[in-house]
Amino acid sequence: MPHPNDPTLRSFITVDPTSDFSIQNLPYGVFSAKDGLAPSVGVAIGDYVLDLWELEQDSRLDVGPLGVFSAPSLNPFMALGPKVWSRTRARISELLLHDNPELRDNDELRRRALVPMADVKLHLPIAVAGYTDFYSSKEHATNVGVMFRGKDNALQPNWLHMPIGYNGRASTVVVSGTSVRRPRGQLKPPTADVPSFGPCKRLDFELEIGVVVGQPSPIGEMLTEKQAEQMIFGFVILNDWSARDIQQWEYVPLGPFQAKAFATSISPWIVTREALEPFRMRGPAQDPVPLPYLRQAQPNNYDMRLDVALRAAPMKVAANISSTNFKYMYWSSVQQLVHHASSGCAMNVGDLLGSGTISGPEKNQRGSLLEISWNGTEPLELPGGVKRTFLEDGDSLVMRGWCQGDGYRVGFGEVEGTILAAE
Repeated sequence: MPHPNDPTLRSFITVDPTSDFSIQNLPYGVFSAKDGLAPSVGVAIGDYVLDLWELEQDSRLDVGPLGVFSAPSLNPFMALGPKVWSRTRARISELLLHDNPELRDNDELRRRALVPMADVKLHLPIAVAGYTDFYSSKEHATNVGVMFRGKDNALQPNWLHMPIGYNGRASTVVVSGTSVRRPRGQLKPPTADVPSFGPCKRLDFELEIGVVVGQPSPIGEMLTEKQAEQMIFGFVILNDWSARDIQQWEYVPLGPFQAKAFATSISPWIVTREALEPFRMRGPAQDPVPLPYLRQAQPNNYDMRLDVALRAAPMKVAANISSTNFKYMYWSSVQQLVHHASSGCAMNVGDLLGSGTISGPEKNQRGSLLEISWNGTEPLELPGGVKRTFLEDGDSLVMRGWCQGDGYRVGFGEVEGTILAAE
């Protein structure tokens, strides 16, 4: 049987070469039909969702415990471990091959198991156990540091020695398409003597990739590079919405809190680590050399294009405002997970790790409005004479990402959110 990553594979389902959901991808998600059936687990293929619960009931998939694909999240499946993940993906790929009649010629099973994407509702794919956000793009950290501390003191002394992060709120992780209410909080502009309470005035996005942890680690134990890699089930696109003015007042001395707690949006499809294997590459050279526990023996970055489009409230069509690449990240996802567990912190199935804002070296590769508008001093000019420094009510933001193969893509779909006025 050919490997699921084989670039020559073809499905009996017609898949446009520009579709994110090729047979080489097969990302997992949780969906329900619009007729009100309970959510179940599926994979995306072209313009369809393949219902894995239907295949499991028909004895076409055997993952062990019956019913893992009828769950409202991927957590029970992820808990089965990397060998089951790999075996299941290979079997799904086999069932979808253009020359395999098992599903292709079974009209009744195809009718039940293949659901048009347009006819489903997509749900949050995991029960988020915990959420941690990192700060691992050197370009982003440098831009922000120059803005607030000057060029000579852009990076804090610890930044080049470890992945910096903070613990966020799992309770407000939402799936793409969920509207985001403008947060309220304490505000104290530099001209004010005392703070006031009210709606955020400097609402921003952060373009990130989220790591979905599929295996636990015990409390008190560290992880090796290989162990951390094997614990990663897959990746999502992540928008870590940020209230810059709330953050400016609250973050000293303990860092972000309410400025990041109100919403974090993720894409509904989880692209597996295995599907991204052909696109692995080494990240930027790390100088100084990290401490031994953080050193990498293998490439852990990915050549993954990431785009951000903004449809301001007066506009009918979104305009692209940033195009960057995940390959620029200074600290890799594996290093982030290794560092997270290095104190003895236990990791759980369903933990979500945000990469931190992803920016590249060029101006058009900045992953936040804070950078694009240079803290509001250089307004972003959009079609129709519309300008933005930060997000306004009614604005809609869309993030997309994919890895480009030879004639196929491995992509995430999109993560979208529209800003609602504060209550």
